[in-house]
Amino acid sequence: MKATAKAHPIQGLIKYHGMRDEQLRLPYHDSISVCTAPSHTRTTVEFRPDAAEDVYRIGDERVSGRGAERIDAVVNHVRELADIDHPVRLESENSFPPNIGFGSSSSGFAAAAMALATAAGLDLTPPEVSTIARRGSSSAARAVTGAFSQLYSGMNDEDCRSERIQTDLEEDLRIVAAHVPAYKETEQAHREAAESHMFQARMAHVHHQIDAMRDALFKADFGTAFELAEHDSLSLTATTMTGPAGWVYWQPDTIAVFNAVRELRSEEEIPVYFSTDTGASVYVNTTADHADAVEEAVAAVGVDTDVWEVGGPAEILPESQALF
Repeated sequence: MKATAKAHPIQGLIKYHGMRDEQLRLPYHDSISVCTAPSHTRTTVEFRPDAAEDVYRIGDERVSGRGAERIDAVVNHVRELADIDHPVRLESENSFPPNIGFGSSSSGFAAAAMALATAAGLDLTPPEVSTIARRGSSSAARAVTGAFSQLYSGMNDEDCRSERIQTDLEEDLRIVAAHVPAYKETEQAHREAAESHMFQARMAHVHHQIDAMRDALFKADFGTAFELAEHDSLSLTATTMTGPAGWVYWQPDTIAVFNAVRELRSEEEIPVYFSTDTGASVYVNTTADHADAVEEAVAAVGVDTDVWEVGGPAEILPESQALF
C-alpha cells in the first residue's frame, strides 16, 4: 500500500477565480491551463495499518494547520473511496520554488492524489483522479490530466473534472519562467473573489474566453491563444485587487518583465506574451525558435529565469524513486 507519483505544475491560461463550494473546491466557471516541465513535484505515500496518526511532510518540514487540513481532504476522500481507514505517511518535494506563483499546490495535490489512489488499489482514469486532486486545489485537477487541460465546472464529481485538450502547440511552446519571489495567499484571494465589484464583469466574459481559447488551441493559433492568456491575467488581477483585502501581488520586477515582453513584441516582432497566476512571478510564453532571445531579454531585467516546456500528465514512478 505504497506508491510514488510525479506531477507538473500548471500555468493558468484562462484561470478560475473564486469557489462556489470551499469544501469540494467547486469553481464558478471552467478553466484551461498548460503544465510546465521539467518543473515537478514528487510525492510518496504509504498506508500504514499499525501507525497511530497521519504524517505529512513537504521537504524537511512537517505540514500542520490549514496545509494539513487540505491534505486531509484528499486523503480522507481516498480512504472513503477505497473503504480503508489506515493512517497515511506522505512525503513530498518540489523541484522549483513554492509559493511564488508557479503552481506548486497544483502539482503537489496532483501527485498526492495519483499516489494515494494507486496505493489504495483504486483503478481510476485520469479524469477520475482529477476529482480527488480537486479537493486539495482546483488547479491540481488539471495537473493530473496534464499538458493543455480544461477543468469543467459543475456541482459534483461527474461534471467537475479535468480533461486534456489535444493541440499541436504542445511541441513548439517554450515558457520562460521569470522568478519574482513574493509570498502570496491564493486561497484567501479565491475565498473573497466574489466580493469584488469586478467579479460579475469577469463572469460575463470568461465563458467566451474559454470558447476562444479552445478554438485557438484546436487551430494551433499561438498568437491568439497566448494573447488571450495575457489579457486573462490582467482580468484576474483586476478582480483580485478590488476584493475586500485589496491584494496586490505584482512587484516592480513583475512590471519590468511585462514591459520587456511588450518591447520584444512591438519592436522586434517576436511572438511573446506574458501571463501570471495569483502571484508576482511571470510566465513568458514564446516559441522554440525565439526562446533564447526571450530569456536573454527577461534575464536582463534582473530576475532569475528558467526555460520550460509542456509537461505531461501525472504519473506513477518506479519504487526506486520513492522518497522513503
